[in-house]
Amino acid sequence: MPNENIKDRRFVANLLRKVRIGECCVREALMAYPKDTTDESLIAAYHALIHYEADEDIRFRDALYKEEQDDYIEFLAYTLDKGEDLPENIINNYKKFYDSAPILHKNNFQGFLKGFWKSLNIGFKRRKE
Repeated sequence: MPNENIKDRRFVANLLRKVRIGECCVREALMAYPKDTTDESLIAAYHALIHYEADEDIRFRDALYKEEQDDYIEFLAYTLDKGEDLPENIINNYKKFYDSAPILHKNNFQGFLKGFWKSLNIGFKRRKE
C-alpha cells in the first residue's frame, strides 16, 4: 500500500475518533475527508460516518445501540490507524450507497468535472428505472 494511503487512513482514523467523542461533528469530518480517494476502506468509512449521523436520534434514545455504534466506529478507526484494510464484508456493505452519497471531490476544475459527470450519470440511471 502506498504511503499516501497510510497517511490518509491515519488521518481518517483520527476524524472517526473525534466524531465518536464529540470533538467534531460528522459534517466537519466529511468536509475534512481526503478528496477523490480511491481507497475502498476510506470510501466505506466515509459512508459509515454518514450512517452514524443518520442514526443520531436512535443513539440518543437507545443506550445499547449507541454503545454498539460507538464500538463500530472505534473498530473502523483502530483498523485504519494500523494502516490495514477494512474487512471485505464492511466494504461490500456500503457499496450500495456509493451513488447516493458520493465522496467529495477536490475543489478544482478536475474535481468539478468528476462531480458533474457523476451527477449526470446518476440522473441518467434514475430516468432509466
